[in-house]
Amino acid sequence: MPVLKLLLVRHGQSVGNTEGRMEGCSSTELTPLGVEQSRRLGQHLAITGWHPTHLYCSPLARSTATLTDIVNGLGEKTFQAIDGLTPAPDADTTEPPKPVTLASDQAVPMTLLDDLKEYDAGIFTGLTWAEARDRHPDLCHQLETSLDWQPIPQAETLEQGHNRAQRVVDGLIERHRNGDRILVIGHHWILQHAIACLMGCDRAWGLPMANTALFEFWLDRDRWPQPGPNRLNSELWRIKRFNDTTHLQS
Repeated sequence: MPVLKLLLVRHGQSVGNTEGRMEGCSSTELTPLGVEQSRRLGQHLAITGWHPTHLYCSPLARSTATLTDIVNGLGEKTFQAIDGLTPAPDADTTEPPKPVTLASDQAVPMTLLDDLKEYDAGIFTGLTWAEARDRHPDLCHQLETSLDWQPIPQAETLEQGHNRAQRVVDGLIERHRNGDRILVIGHHWILQHAIACLMGCDRAWGLPMANTALFEFWLDRDRWPQPGPNRLNSELWRIKRFNDTTHLQS
């Protein structure tokens, strides 16, 4: 029986990751290791026969670069260029993503999705924790001494971020059908919330998530909105891979 396959991927290692920065919605490039991680993931997908029918990506540079390197690693030959590029309304278009191609005889639509951006960290964006302590000592002290959420000036609320993740999940399921294979490139925080939404949780669970880690979900698109006992039928909703980094181990 055909199912809708969703493959969620965190971007490759970025310069901000290595420097311990709270990147948020800032755009930093991949490190050489991040490029290699992404390329190896593409090769792994090619070897295992996982060829996407649709691509979705955060518009931030570390994600679009990851997508480019994944797709370049997917095939030995270059065929038709990906089309259907749809920038988000407020996406940074000063540095458009590089053209990407797939080992396929048909064009694969790719959409830049603003809702896939990382959590907007407000005044912490681009800072290390040490830098944040120096600039905002009182707020950092509150965050270090209490587990309760503390509002961060100019940052989005947790509810706003979670609602973005819910829109991503709802939109993917609304637009696609059984038989589609969707590759989604995003960021640690927003993917945690997207996974919670897919699993029907009313909480966001903290997940350690390596760069280019894979989360693959199979679901019956036709039965997804239906109430009743099928929601508890685990034959219809399958977690095939969770935080998988097999491609980095070979």
